[in-house]
Amino acid sequence: MNATREQLVQLLIKTKAFKWSPMPSFPLASGALSRFYIDCRVGLSYPEAREIVGDLMLERVLQPVAAVGGLLIGAYPVAIAVSDAAYRKNGQVIRVFAIRKEPKGHGMKKLIEGDVLEGDRVVIVDDVITSGGSTIEAIVRSREAGLVVEQAIAIIDREEQRGKARIEEQGVRCDALCTLGDLKLAAGVQSEIA
Repeated sequence: MNATREQLVQLLIKTKAFKWSPMPSFPLASGALSRFYIDCRVGLSYPEAREIVGDLMLERVLQPVAAVGGLLIGAYPVAIAVSDAAYRKNGQVIRVFAIRKEPKGHGMKKLIEGDVLEGDRVVIVDDVITSGGSTIEAIVRSREAGLVVEQAIAIIDREEQRGKARIEEQGVRCDALCTLGDLKLAAGVQSEIA
């Protein structure tokens, strides 16, 4: 049975990864307050959610890539889900990498962890796109390490702050498995207070 976007949306609601309030009360990374909050780390705590996310993202990968990754912490379980789906479905090895905000202070002092090499074609993944800032940071840091960024995929696009458009301005195709609108509709939440 193939995973569907509807299964993902229902699972995010069921696991309480999607939260809403009648008044703006959830602080976003940008500092703005929102009526809606999506905590994909809660949803991705469940193997069923990781399997659905991995399958759906793998379907959207446009061409053969060597690795999938993004910024810690949000992107790491997403990248693992995609890698596991590729191996489970067809034995394909897509390696996983994670980008630190700051280089590790000991050992190799790496900014990018995982088995990636200069020239590798990669996909950047993320949990939620709002302004696109974390995805763009991952794209920039990956390129600085000599990786070739083919595309970016997120679990959810909040469809706010031009996030997807800002990512595509980096010359990277951007896709999302679902939107904030999909979650609001499935949860029966009105967009505006009457």
